[in-house]
Amino acid sequence: MSTVQMLGLGGVILVAAMSPGPDFFIVTRSSALSGRRAGMACAAGIAGGVFLWSVVSALGVAGLLAASAVAFTIVKLLGAGYLMLLGVRALLAARRGGYEATADLPADGPSAAAAFRQGLLTNLLNPKVAVFFLALLPQFVPAEPAVTDTISLGAVAALVSLTWFTVLANVVGALRGLLARASVRRAIDTVMGTLLVAFGVRIVLQSN
Repeated sequence: MSTVQMLGLGGVILVAAMSPGPDFFIVTRSSALSGRRAGMACAAGIAGGVFLWSVVSALGVAGLLAASAVAFTIVKLLGAGYLMLLGVRALLAARRGGYEATADLPADGPSAAAAFRQGLLTNLLNPKVAVFFLALLPQFVPAEPAVTDTISLGAVAALVSLTWFTVLANVVGALRGLLARASVRRAIDTVMGTLLVAFGVRIVLQSN
């Protein structure tokens, strides 16, 4: 890939990453409730998912998923179910309350390891990500791509995603003085839980 191609790909990936979606809300919630470390771990998980999707798309494997209605539906339902599960957990946490008025790690917030898994699974179980890369990567992949070309594509996509979501995690983490208040935590869980459930429902209702 030339430098111009890398910059072009990175720009498109950045715009897509900045669009509010499941990844955005997962990182925001992790950072707000558990701090920068969890938020950045979640960002790393998302970047890992982006790398895998971009590589399999460049190899053409994701094309099989997009071409198979059954496989696409299975992944879609798994992803929707996972988002709704996270959303319901957040709503239950808001209902239970019991938040401590401290800036320390809250009991109901995800640990760094859990945040990484949430970021990775949220991205990998979103078939729309596969469709996005299948539509995008042919414009950047050579006619006969080498292994280095495929790895470069994945690395650029993952690095851009990691950079953006790490910035987001640090911005949200910097506001922890405000976010440590129990009323704010409850509001975050309520809003994020509702949005995650809504995203899950939307994925189920969307056609292929």
